[in-house]
Amino acid sequence: MRLPVFKKTTLLVLLVVATAVSNACRQDMHDQPKYRPLRPVEQVGTINDGRSARPAIEGTVARGELKDDVEFYTGKLAGSNQNTATSSTGAASQTTDQSAAAGTPELQGFVTEFPFQITENDLNLGQERFNIYCSVCHGPLGDGGGMIPKRGFRKPPSYHDDRLRKAPVGYFFDVITNGFGNMPDYSAQIEPIDRWRIVAYIRALQLSQSATIADVPQDKRGELNKKPEQQEGEGTHKAR
Repeated sequence: MRLPVFKKTTLLVLLVVATAVSNACRQDMHDQPKYRPLRPVEQVGTINDGRSARPAIEGTVARGELKDDVEFYTGKLAGSNQNTATSSTGAASQTTDQSAAAGTPELQGFVTEFPFQITENDLNLGQERFNIYCSVCHGPLGDGGGMIPKRGFRKPPSYHDDRLRKAPVGYFFDVITNGFGNMPDYSAQIEPIDRWRIVAYIRALQLSQSATIADVPQDKRGELNKKPEQQEGEGTHKAR
């Protein structure tokens, strides 16, 4: 069946108009008024120095980027020299712990106390994030037996080695922040406060693998010999 000549002409005109309109829209997107960062321009307002981006006003800092608490954001002692601790909190303890690590230069200059009070909630959050980001390599117990080294990748050191048991907490924070050896940094994935929570959980893991009966509170010692299913059953009974 053949279309009448006038219908063919109408369809052709509509096609040409639609094509022109679509091309015009696309070109408008290309020609929109804008400056591309760091590309030179002839003039920006009354300024004619060839720069499209303006430098920050001297002395200004983006919100949330001041990071004036050096110890919190780096895990390193502020203004310290190797074994000399100048932190305002726990200076005596810092000096003692730094002296204990004197034989290991790479463990010097880090804070040995957490920059805030660690609570049970912090430990729980630290465990959660450790299981997400760390356990795949370091294992759920921190012994280096994660799923990734089991599949042929390099095994990380155990947290229960004497060297790492004596390492200051700031050292672990620094490694999480900047990476070490084959381990990449996690500064983009984990915010600073959660890095400290992970370090707190690492300390809990270290304690758990070398604890004695004396470290267990008196009212909790009766639970040591119970099987996991017995503890779960008691928890269900109490919930009812």
